[in-house]
Amino acid sequence: MPVAAARARFARPDLTTFCRLDELDLVVTGQRLEPDRAVLACRVLTPDEWCRRCGAEGAARDTVIRRLAHEPLGWRPTVLEVAVRRYRCTGCGHVWRQDTTRAAEPRSKLSRRGLRWALEALVVQHLTVTRIAEGLDVAWDTANDAVLAEGRRVLIDDPARFDGVRVIGVDEHVVRHEALLFRMEVRDLHRLAVAAAG
Repeated sequence: MPVAAARARFARPDLTTFCRLDELDLVVTGQRLEPDRAVLACRVLTPDEWCRRCGAEGAARDTVIRRLAHEPLGWRPTVLEVAVRRYRCTGCGHVWRQDTTRAAEPRSKLSRRGLRWALEALVVQHLTVTRIAEGLDVAWDTANDAVLAEGRRVLIDDPARFDGVRVIGVDEHVVRHEALLFRMEVRDLHRLAVAAAG
């Protein structure tokens, strides 16, 4: 293959795309590499200046920073510092923050990509909650609660999760030898996916 053709496949380096923040309606505006984590300064792409009560245009009031644990890059915890604008309605005086629901659930400490990484780490890679919490640089309870809620939403509460399943395998194995903790998985052997775990 000619060198010119190989070069044509490359695009300009883009940290927003590399970190998959475009999926979350965020754009990277800066980065800071610390010894134990990477911090990405971000802003929300979609404007949100119209009042949700009366529909009048709002005036930018100030900016607050929302910190979100994101999927680790190279096993280094990655933190998003999202600049969220606050607006005041020029009509009714109502104050609101820019919508960040594409980036994370309200009051969540994990981005949607961080949450997806945590669930895949537990179900597919069989990482412990302790290791997941370390990878995200959050407390054990934060990681555990988030993974349980997302697992329930994506895996357990999905009424179609057994559609197309032809063969089920059940496996029980020791997770931690010292405490004799056991884990049982029900797997869809046709698609090699975990259907339930406990």
